[in-house]
Amino acid sequence: ICLHAQEFKIGSKEVQVHGFGTQGFIHTNDNNWLTMNTNGVGSGAFTDVGLNLGMQINSKLRIGGQVYDRKLGKLGDWHPLLDWASLDYRPKPWLGFRGGKVKTVLGLYTDTQDMDFANTFALLPQSVYPIDLRDASIAHLGGDIYGQQKLPHHLGTVVYTAYGGHRSDSMHSGYPYLLGSFGIKLNSLSGPVFGGDFRWKTPVRGLVVGVSRLNEQITGLGTSNVGAGGVAIAVSRYEEHSKHDWTNQYYGQYTANRWHAESEYRRYVRDQIIANGAQESLVDARGWYVSGGYRVCKWFEAGSYYSHYRNANALGVSPNGTVSSDFAARDFDKVLAGKVTVNQYMTIKVEGHFMSGFANQPYPNGYYTTVNPNGFVDNTNALVVRTGFSF
Repeated sequence: ICLHAQEFKIGSKEVQVHGFGTQGFIHTNDNNWLTMNTNGVGSGAFTDVGLNLGMQINSKLRIGGQVYDRKLGKLGDWHPLLDWASLDYRPKPWLGFRGGKVKTVLGLYTDTQDMDFANTFALLPQSVYPIDLRDASIAHLGGDIYGQQKLPHHLGTVVYTAYGGHRSDSMHSGYPYLLGSFGIKLNSLSGPVFGGDFRWKTPVRGLVVGVSRLNEQITGLGTSNVGAGGVAIAVSRYEEHSKHDWTNQYYGQYTANRWHAESEYRRYVRDQIIANGAQESLVDARGWYVSGGYRVCKWFEAGSYYSHYRNANALGVSPNGTVSSDFAARDFDKVLAGKVTVNQYMTIKVEGHFMSGFANQPYPNGYYTTVNPNGFVDNTNALVVRTGFSF
């Protein structure tokens, strides 16, 4: 708790060292959530840590990187990742270049979601920022062109980012874990990506609006076990690939004094050929949220959000054996939260989630049959407690 940001020198240049860690606990009254056994006594298998280094070589050139690790139920499983590592050269305010493994700019929080200390909530709205799929959007191997420019006549400032590269997912993320329940073991999930982000800092003080676009061509390779009851009868090569794979995201944020409010809408379409070309699978996931927070005093902030997720192509089965396409296609989440700032290094967050639906196929959103072998209950309430430190 008392650890300050550290520095050391390489020649005459100072290297800054920062780090963070969080420990969470989740209890649900019904469905197990986020691959954890949260029903019953709850689960504390919710830990992540990160360490990053940065060096300002001169006024225009900076280099840095971050190592990240986590244990989120069955995900992560303490397999460390190079989260990002990039060289940033900015000769002009309106023109800069980043290269390496670069954080992907997508909406308000994709590239800053690790900054738990800066967020009001223990979990960002899962309709747009699903924590179990973090590895799928955090960074790309490639390059960015970015910058900002003030507009004439006091019309505000525009900020842009254009990027291209290659995405490669961890095999310890939510989608590979979901496929495992169907006897599919992925060895790789990767492909080219390109996109951009454009935001306008409006003349209205504290108001920012923007739009992001991401295009991908993702291929998954692995093996398929067609055995019943978990016993392998035959193992064959497995392959899936995108026909169309894109994300559109629109967002706005307003901050004023002690208040802040945000809203985002994301549509994710993934039309892909699976099972070695034998089937076509379409994901059409549409998520949006409205959130807000108020800093009551120096050490306490209250917040709330409504998160709305629907997958137009999901289909599932309720515990009574009947098809429940609506609940299987949606996850509507009402959240009340409180954040306590213990000191400049430590925060404690407590929030309640009141969820309707269990959207889980053909793309996961927190619910998995592997940890819910008896099926799903339509509604779930959850208590989330998360303590974080940073230096």
